[in-house]
Amino acid sequence: METLYENIHQDIIDQCREGSQKAQFQLYKLYYKPMYSVCMRMMNNETDAEDVMQEAFLSAFRKIDTYKGEVSFGAWLKKIVINRSLDYLKKRKVKFEEINEKSNRFIDYQMETKEVNMKVIKDAIQKLPDGYRVVLSLYLIEGYDHEEISELLGISNSNSRTQF
Repeated sequence: METLYENIHQDIIDQCREGSQKAQFQLYKLYYKPMYSVCMRMMNNETDAEDVMQEAFLSAFRKIDTYKGEVSFGAWLKKIVINRSLDYLKKRKVKFEEINEKSNRFIDYQMETKEVNMKVIKDAIQKLPDGYRVVLSLYLIEGYDHEEISELLGISNSNSRTQF
């Protein structure tokens, strides 16, 4: 038997189910920033991230009756945001390169033991090609494993690991 997640915003979610636009706006304000961050990591473009996020919220409001409380509302919404982002990237025909040992050239970097600047890391991630950035974001930041990533992206498990 699955336990239902006790949601701190359940009253707003219930109002959304009844079609309240005021409640939808409240829910949007509560989840806008974290969902926008997810979109930005996936899309790497403010305009695209904003568009995808808006579509994801519209989709969530249309499908809110399917939210059963088995996970937090934020986790449910994040999955919609990620799926919308991936749909958008597929339409843009993002390529996930198949990498083999002959084509794979690693540069050996030595890390110094000093404080790492988060802005430098974010900038470096944004400079990655789409395929690498998406896999890295899904794995490190969103917490998906390689099997889930390979299913989501329609690539092999080993390709997901190699892109990472």
